[in-house]
Amino acid sequence: MSNNRDVTNQVGVFKALINRARLIWHLMRDSRVPVYLKALPIAAALYVVSPVDLLPDVAPLFGQLDDLGVLLVSIESFIALCPSHVVEEHRARIEGREFYSAADANRSNETIDGEWRVK
Repeated sequence: MSNNRDVTNQVGVFKALINRARLIWHLMRDSRVPVYLKALPIAAALYVVSPVDLLPDVAPLFGQLDDLGVLLVSIESFIALCPSHVVEEHRARIEGREFYSAADANRSNETIDGEWRVK
């Protein structure tokens, strides 16, 4: 029973990582996210592949920790700094649930006043 629970947890973690990557991809392509924010994940990816490191990669594992830390902090900062309604809209789409914004709720109650004249 415990083995089945471990596999389920691992699948859940893997699914969350995939959904996080999809969220970042959608936010990078969204025109409502400012360009200067989109530079954050790009700069982090460039740091990870660059030969310059804060901690040298001489020691196994410790050299990769700074890369992982920079990547995680930049991704979480990017998502936190993006407009919250845009992030929530993309999260809802990725998770397969409906998203209703306040603008959608207000739009359903709109009334257009007008006059009709017959000459």
